[in-house]
Amino acid sequence: MSRMRTEKNGNGAKYEVTVWTRAITANSEWPDKEEFLDVIYWARQAIGIIVGIGWGLIPLKGFIALLLFVVVNAGITYLYFSNFQQIDEEEYGGIWELTKEGFMTSFAGFLVTWIIIYSGLHFD
Repeated sequence: MSRMRTEKNGNGAKYEVTVWTRAITANSEWPDKEEFLDVIYWARQAIGIIVGIGWGLIPLKGFIALLLFVVVNAGITYLYFSNFQQIDEEEYGGIWELTKEGFMTSFAGFLVTWIIIYSGLHFD
């Protein structure tokens, strides 16, 4: 279900803005904090799967791959909410709350994807 919000443009005409549109538009307004946290959560899931595929194809393995995943995942998420959306972190409980939102689920998706791709391509 796509949640929409009605806004007015410069001419006073009303139009619908979806969560997806706000997620990919810089400096969007997020009146419902849960919507923004949902965007962070699902973006993290996509990052986990994409990085899992990448690490499996490269092939990266071991502690370095895990550490790089954490850095890439947290880094992309931090850049998204601090530079792209430029939200006030304190409204959402601070940087730590936003940085950990959906992390463990993303890590699980990363591990599954990484293991399947790596095993399928690099073992007989």
